[in-house]
Amino acid sequence: MARIVGVDLPKMKPIGVALSYIYGIGRSSGEKICQEAGVNPGMRTKDLTDEQVRDIRNVIQQNYKVEGSLKTEINMNIKRLIDINCYRGFRHKSGLPVRGQRTSTNARTRKGRRRGVGARKK
Repeated sequence: MARIVGVDLPKMKPIGVALSYIYGIGRSSGEKICQEAGVNPGMRTKDLTDEQVRDIRNVIQQNYKVEGSLKTEINMNIKRLIDINCYRGFRHKSGLPVRGQRTSTNARTRKGRRRGVGARKK
């Protein structure tokens, strides 16, 4: 089983697809990583040699920000927006859509469950 950047990759999937299990790497990035490392993207993860896994790991560490460091950077960017009191930061803080979506209808994912008119009494 290939373990790259702290993530166990699925054995039966092609390596180009399996790399998308790492946070910050999608399908197209997975294909590019395979090309840079000199590995066939259609090759199954279980068939990789240790050298190929090492090459993929090196390419990811040198060229990509993934997993914990990427999550930290994203959270720091959001915290910066909140600290400078800009409109986007206010929307993040309020739990409302940030990118201009309408809120009179829809937006339930950000706003949470609807509250009824009368609160339930127990």
